[in-house]
Amino acid sequence: MSRKTIRFFSITGLIFVLAGVLIWYVMNNPTDSMVERMLAGEVIMRTLREHIVLVVVSMLGAMLVGIPGGILISRPRFYKIGKVLENVVNVGQTVPSLAILAIFYSVLGLGFNTAVFAIWLYSILPILRNTFAGISSINDEVIESARGMGMTPWRILLRIELPLAAPIIVAGIRTAIVINVGTATLATFIGAGGLGDLIVTGLSIRRDMVIVTGAALSALLAILLDFWIGELKSRLVSW
Repeated sequence: MSRKTIRFFSITGLIFVLAGVLIWYVMNNPTDSMVERMLAGEVIMRTLREHIVLVVVSMLGAMLVGIPGGILISRPRFYKIGKVLENVVNVGQTVPSLAILAIFYSVLGLGFNTAVFAIWLYSILPILRNTFAGISSINDEVIESARGMGMTPWRILLRIELPLAAPIIVAGIRTAIVINVGTATLATFIGAGGLGDLIVTGLSIRRDMVIVTGAALSALLAILLDFWIGELKSRLVSW
């Protein structure tokens, strides 16, 4: 087993152990009956499952739109539009995530679908920007050499542009997924559940253990996903 593989499983295992120890501790050391109800095993697992579903569904949708969209605006005929869109995307990223949820709540109402749509829209931005930036950064001489070898535009995209831009694209996905995990905690405000339920409930009943549990599990999930995507990026760079 290689050193990288050992490192991957060691850090992944450590994060799972920390999450398990945290859940075990809060379940077995409640400060009062209200905390005991809020931090029961089924409640923690339900909120964690809701959070993961929010993140996975919105991220898959963001990648399915962001990567093809970034490829499209990187084409020569759309390059000027792409530069304008990149600036718009950069400005859009400064809009607070809570404001995005509030806007779509006022249009689509409460629930899981509204939260997924808002988080999906917010997650597209870094993926789209990085896909465009990654492909645009490829040296023109490389593309000209590929054309001189008789490669078609599709083959140039699949065999030259995407492999060279892959580390930058994955970096965009890495940024988006960390933002996504944090934004998903706000989904509780529109009735979509997730670990934000624990944080907001803990604030309302003034129980620090409930707040810390929700925040710590969100942080550990973000660290785990960031580590996994970072490992994927390093393997792509090596390849």
